[in-house]
Amino acid sequence: MTRRQVAVVTGAARGIGAAVVRRLAADGWAVVAVDSCTDDPGVPYPLARPDQLASLAWELPRVRTVQADVRDAAALAEAVELAEREFGHVDAAVAAAAVILGGGPVWEQSETDWRTLFDVDVTGVLNLARTAVPALLRGPRPRQGRFVALASAAAHRGLWGLGGYCAAKHAVLGLVRGLACDLQGTGVHAVAVSPGSTRTDMLRATADLYDLDDVEKLAENQLVRRLLEPDEVAAAVAWACSPESAAVTGSVLHADGGFTG
Repeated sequence: MTRRQVAVVTGAARGIGAAVVRRLAADGWAVVAVDSCTDDPGVPYPLARPDQLASLAWELPRVRTVQADVRDAAALAEAVELAEREFGHVDAAVAAAAVILGGGPVWEQSETDWRTLFDVDVTGVLNLARTAVPALLRGPRPRQGRFVALASAAAHRGLWGLGGYCAAKHAVLGLVRGLACDLQGTGVHAVAVSPGSTRTDMLRATADLYDLDDVEKLAENQLVRRLLEPDEVAAAVAWACSPESAAVTGSVLHADGGFTG
């Protein structure tokens, strides 16, 4: 009998994270889907709702849900423990949880915004690594574990009014590259996926920062000349989680519609 693959995915209730859960489930994976599903006073737009997270389990029989903030390492550890207890092991961890803040010059960004960006977008990735990588290393040899973090085209190109977000996502790249070096020879790989402008609630929040009524304008610098759909980015993430990505570690998949060239 083929061993079922198991993933833990953060930021899973909507957007790219939810698309990743659905794509992995369609590929036969069991998934523990994690999201805070609670609005944050430091984030000026609505975050995912509990019913959005719950709907994944209603739709997909091999999905379990955990309401937890990625800033809470203990809660993430419980999610990983659930995956091992319920399904026996962990084969992949996907760090998709993030927020976006900005709207003005980086030197005017408040300390609160800066801290929120780095606590969620960077430390949240680290917290998942701290809890999931040991589980990946407990996998049977030959191992094929995967740690995948969502970075952004903003990690590679400066964007006006989003200096803090650019810095946070660039930090994600550094974290992934360092993690890959620490994992060398173990069979567990670490990869970043950098999406471009993708049709999500976060992109709507980005358009609001730029006072844009039409979110489609954010696609103008992408060679595909359109917004990406979450499923398209999820396809890249799912490939990065798969055994087919065996030659890739410590690097970046640019799922950005040609934005970074």
